[in-house]
Amino acid sequence: MIGAESPLLTAAFSALADPSRRAIVARLGKGSATAGELAEPLDMSLPAVSKHLKVLERAGLLERRRKGRQHIMTLEPGPMAAASEWIESYREFWEGSFDRLADYLEKEDK
Repeated sequence: MIGAESPLLTAAFSALADPSRRAIVARLGKGSATAGELAEPLDMSLPAVSKHLKVLERAGLLERRRKGRQHIMTLEPGPMAAASEWIESYREFWEGSFDRLADYLEKEDK
């Protein structure tokens, strides 16, 4: 399991904290896209979208490649998998805690 102090995990959560970046990641989940295509549904300028793309790229969540003058973005699943793994470990903890609480409350009712 990846540790909470992991720079990869910190960068992923930081990048995903913004709703616009989450929308970009959701769109890239459907397939590669150009910066212009990613900007279309967002209510912001192309330079603003470009800044969001750079944050996602630094976090390792997307890969940028050039095709002529176009920049093609592709989702990179590694950091998302690490974040999911970390969250999953806490889901198991909380489910276990709730199960123990339910057992305790059932015993108290008897």
